[in-house]
Amino acid sequence: MAETSEVQLLKGNEAIARAAIRCGCDGYFGYPITPQSEVLETLALLKPWETTGMVVLQAESEVAAINMLYGGGGSGKRVMTSSSSPGVALMQEGISYMAGAEIPGLIVNVQRGGPGLGTIQPSQSDYNQATRGGGNGDYNVIVLAPASVQEMADFVDLAFELAFRYRNPAMILSDGVIGQMMERVVLPPAKPRRTEEQIAAECPWAANGHGLRSRRPNVITSLELESSVMEQKNLHLQAKYREIREREVRYQTVDLDDADYAIVAFGSAARISQKAMEMARADGLKVGLFRPITLWPFPERELAELATKVKGLLVVEINAGQMVYDVRLAVNGRVPVAHFGRLGGIVPDPDEIVEALNAKLVNA
Repeated sequence: MAETSEVQLLKGNEAIARAAIRCGCDGYFGYPITPQSEVLETLALLKPWETTGMVVLQAESEVAAINMLYGGGGSGKRVMTSSSSPGVALMQEGISYMAGAEIPGLIVNVQRGGPGLGTIQPSQSDYNQATRGGGNGDYNVIVLAPASVQEMADFVDLAFELAFRYRNPAMILSDGVIGQMMERVVLPPAKPRRTEEQIAAECPWAANGHGLRSRRPNVITSLELESSVMEQKNLHLQAKYREIREREVRYQTVDLDDADYAIVAFGSAARISQKAMEMARADGLKVGLFRPITLWPFPERELAELATKVKGLLVVEINAGQMVYDVRLAVNGRVPVAHFGRLGGIVPDPDEIVEALNAKLVNA
């Protein structure tokens, strides 16, 4: 395998697969569903089990895939799965188990429109599910939102790094636009999978059989029947989530220094919004862009500060309005916060966003 960076023209889904191999992923478990099937298909085509020993397995269902992730992550391995909205909905119980047992792993969600089976067209309607913990209990998943094919590749290694740093599931929340579009991508230099000795040293908590002669076996579970003990476990998790909020917020800003208004958007909606911002500036309206990269932890303080400098915020999403509530909480009434979105798999045009900005904020 090449040890240097490599430039290719790739779909977002293909970039995810190739980056996984190059960042030392130990295993992939998944099930095909539009619009993310190219992740599994690309891995099957590249046959990394012949070059790196990486396991690639098409599970019998999404439920099986997430529980394979539980087992692989619980043994200290870098393991991942990918799916789209209805499939990730089926995984929620397993994701909750992983969070409760503090098992690292990577889940990729290439979103499509819902609810239910919905459409195979792009959407961002899984924001609430991803950022609120879609399963039972009080927990959070680290959520990264790529806005380019390059970030699809870059965020694989970052997601693994964060997942293992905090022993917590991490998610790349993409959508059908980014998953299917093609762009020039610089793939990262390849690094080898960790040895069993490295895993034993880096993951002393793992249930992998190492160290049985020198200590009691590691038992990894989310179950605790004693309420007082379970409360302490939950308090420990909440302390960890506070640490993540303090240390891992990521965001991008564009042309906010002189902006009178700001557009807040993530993922593919942010790319479209940047073009809308440029169109608005060409018409003499000073508009900037704020793009959350981590949807959880959410950049609350940064948006609160932004609200002291602009006259209003337009939240653009490909849904009925989900992130807008987090923006309103962060702004806390300092300035008006309006929403514009399209549904059913329809992606908004830049001129629609400019029209909404004028109608909902500038001329309101």
